[in-house]
Amino acid sequence: MELITKAPKGTVDLVPQTARRWRWVEQALINEAELNGFAEVRTPVFEHTELFQRGMGDVTDVVEKQMYTFEDKGGRSVTLRPEGTAGAVRAMLENGLYNNGYPVRLYYNIPCYRYEKPQKGRMREFRTFGVEVFGTAEPIADAQLIAMGMSALQRLGLTDVGLQLNSIGCPTCRKEYHQALQAYFSARKESLCPTCLSRLDRNPMRILDCKSPVCQEIAAGAPKITDYLCEDCQSHFAKVQEYLTAMDIPFTLDPGLVRGLDYYTRTVFEFPSQSLGFALGGGGRYDELVEEIGGPPTPALGFGLGMDRLMLALEAQKTEFPEEAGCEVFVAAMGEAAKVKAMSLVNTLHKCGLGADCDVCGRGLKAQMKYAGKLGAQYCLVLGDDELAAGKARLKYMADGTEKEIGIGESFVEDYLAVSTEKGRLSL
Repeated sequence: MELITKAPKGTVDLVPQTARRWRWVEQALINEAELNGFAEVRTPVFEHTELFQRGMGDVTDVVEKQMYTFEDKGGRSVTLRPEGTAGAVRAMLENGLYNNGYPVRLYYNIPCYRYEKPQKGRMREFRTFGVEVFGTAEPIADAQLIAMGMSALQRLGLTDVGLQLNSIGCPTCRKEYHQALQAYFSARKESLCPTCLSRLDRNPMRILDCKSPVCQEIAAGAPKITDYLCEDCQSHFAKVQEYLTAMDIPFTLDPGLVRGLDYYTRTVFEFPSQSLGFALGGGGRYDELVEEIGGPPTPALGFGLGMDRLMLALEAQKTEFPEEAGCEVFVAAMGEAAKVKAMSLVNTLHKCGLGADCDVCGRGLKAQMKYAGKLGAQYCLVLGDDELAAGKARLKYMADGTEKEIGIGESFVEDYLAVSTEKGRLSL
């Protein structure tokens, strides 16, 4: 019988072995975030469409081409979140998280959705680990956030990740830069793609982010934003570099780096993987986004790491993921009375935080022992009428076949711990 359907294009199932690896990576990132004073925020998977239109800019590829937008039964336009920052800003404002003072530091681990051509490291449903900081305009905050991102990648054992850095200025210096870009691209507009032509007057910086090879070639010779930075932006960017240098964090200046969303200001950065050829994540400042969404003027910054891409990078360098303990003790039972006792013993072990299991599929003893091996059980305890009558059973160490008698009454857990500790246990 064939399946009536398959997973939608651009989505993947995380089966148990894969999910365990993802959870290990996620926990490492959570540990890094909480070590740096960040607290978790969980936002809805869909938001009102205007949140993303206002926050991300209506001339970005994401808003123009990639959002999953639909009308709900109440006639409201809602959108599956294409990124995490706008929702985090909205949640921070709506819930008054700023009332306890700045900075407000938040992290999230969320699925996001963009309708685009699926390819390596780019899915329609993708997962992002992101962090946001609200309430500081100081360049030391930029450097601290970047350092945290690099530390998180190093915590995962990634060895070929770099740091690309740029400043895209503020509205004051970008005004002159936009004029320079418009003059440059207007002289070459016959070669631009239709999308870039539509952006020429509205936001010429978006042309720098175009994926068309022809537009990319033209953009390579465009004026650089770093030549148009105002004095304040130059000073801010110089300070960020100074802090990074003091922390021995190497970086490469990339004046063509603009990021793909309109809300960015001043510092922008990416973490490129040399082996994979694309960035594992990135971010920057967005000092006007909070006000754009309806809050008071609030400087802010953040970054996101693509979980799918992180996993590709870890697999590419053949990372050895730690194995989970799983089933430590399997209780094999023969007969109805033994099944009852087996379930009782398993339940007792669970209450002590020990991984244990017994047969629930009606297998014979031989099949139960085989199943215990598939589970990777470290020990196996066989129960039958004789064991129940004696109140004792033989505990078998699966690695070498040695056995030891233990009580199965009130002293069961104590006896088990005494025996298993001698051999070395999977969990404590």
